[in-house]
Amino acid sequence: MSSSSLAGKVAVITGGSKGIGRATALRLAEEGANVVINYSSDASAAEEVVKIIGADRSLAVKADAGNVAELERLVTETVSRFGKIDILVPNAGVMLMKDLETTTEHDFEASMALNVKGPYFLAQKAAPHMAPGSHIIFFSTTLCAASTVTPNYLLYVTTKGAVEQMTRVMSKDLARKGISVNAVAPGPTGTDLFFRGKSEQVLKMIAGFNPQNRIGTPEEIADVVAFLGGDGSRWVTGQTVRVNGGMA
Repeated sequence: MSSSSLAGKVAVITGGSKGIGRATALRLAEEGANVVINYSSDASAAEEVVKIIGADRSLAVKADAGNVAELERLVTETVSRFGKIDILVPNAGVMLMKDLETTTEHDFEASMALNVKGPYFLAQKAAPHMAPGSHIIFFSTTLCAASTVTPNYLLYVTTKGAVEQMTRVMSKDLARKGISVNAVAPGPTGTDLFFRGKSEQVLKMIAGFNPQNRIGTPEEIADVVAFLGGDGSRWVTGQTVRVNGGMA
């Protein structure tokens, strides 16, 4: 058995095949955890992560992270394979660039389903299988507090504001079970999705919002998730940790 800090732990990560989710899956596995990688459509990307970690310590599960029935199946498959859940990371999300005028009812419902309803009910379905000392780590965004936010982020930030309140109050609800609940709120992070369609000029401008004049990496976010999923964070709960290099 690995001597790493998460040896024997079982982690579930939605949207775990790409970007921050992939980096988190690899980081938790590096610490010794068994990892369940949820994905929505790209089976090859998920299986690549499984191959890196090892099929004996990981499992890829296709499921819509905004659909309660499919999330329940994700939990069932995890428990069937590994017997428990120690670290829950509802990472999957959507960022529709919509201001008030351009938001449709469909936009609103789709964003709320994946960004809010999914994490909420995944926590509900997973909690009965989580022992005292387990961790739930939600995802918000630095834009909930950034002065640089623009109107076209209205819908996205609305959903993430809900996640921050979910974190705050769910931590009180699950404290009786000894489960900690926190959220990570990244700033601009260099994933393939983030880079897509952005010119060098735009990337330079975004980097300039940060006092370190750069864009974060998925691995830097994953490091904080790993801390929040380990024993060293046992007295941290109900918190939203802004992982943004000092961006204000």
